[in-house]
Amino acid sequence: MNSHLPASLTLSFSGFSQRGGSTDHHSDGWGIAFFESEGDRPGKAARHFVDKESAATSPIARMLKSYPIKSHNVVAHVRKATVGAVTLENCHPFTRELWGRYWVFAHNGDLKEFDPPLHGSFKPVGTTDSELAFCWLLQELNKSHASVPSAEELTCTLTELVPKIARHGTFNFLLSNGQALWAHASTKLSYVLRQHPFPQVQLKDDEVTVDLSDLNGPEDRQVIVVTEPLTTNEDWVAMVAGELHAFVDGRPLTRAVCKATLTAAAAAAAAQREAEESAARERSAAQAAAAS
Repeated sequence: MNSHLPASLTLSFSGFSQRGGSTDHHSDGWGIAFFESEGDRPGKAARHFVDKESAATSPIARMLKSYPIKSHNVVAHVRKATVGAVTLENCHPFTRELWGRYWVFAHNGDLKEFDPPLHGSFKPVGTTDSELAFCWLLQELNKSHASVPSAEELTCTLTELVPKIARHGTFNFLLSNGQALWAHASTKLSYVLRQHPFPQVQLKDDEVTVDLSDLNGPEDRQVIVVTEPLTTNEDWVAMVAGELHAFVDGRPLTRAVCKATLTAAAAAAAAQREAEESAARERSAAQAAAAS
């Protein structure tokens, strides 16, 4: 979730946690990280809970269903183990510090023959391809920027880095640093924008109907990103394979115009101008020859 104001995830988490072994087979551990808000401002620190039990039976998950989470950015994950044993250190989301703030990451998919060199301070604790990808991303981000850049700049850098991992397999992921939420789809991700006037929604994984206007005010606005839609009666947007979206302030970030794109556009414009000038010179020369 990415939210305009600090928001509760109780409703979505109730349905989501059922997929960890009850309505779905992702029962090999689960986790959640949410950035504690400083008043109405997004926080830099995240509370982080992981459990190798299924989310459907975990006592920690039951506690969080009633815990008053108030956050601008939340990342949660239910795991089906494909790489790495069912252990606590292999549960998503993973957390690291970079530029004086926490980063959290969760991945759905498999990466084959992905073994990048890690020469900085970001090293995996567990044995998953997911944590390895997270460490490499942070390492490369750290090499690209001296300090925390804007969400637009980070989106541009991620646009360059992510395909280098995605070519190794399925790379659906969520990433947040408390300022924004990034989502990349290799195969399947969907999102929904919730804002005033809020509808009544029916959870897909639980027999619960909730009027969102009872839980939100006119200024509230959130984006929820999931592998499978959580409700049956909202306009979920299916992301296209290869898409990277950034969400800030409870809505999709306007597409960033990256330096590489600007450079390519400038080169194309210069080539066009050169071609036009060359053609003009040829026409002038031909006209001069005809006149003589």
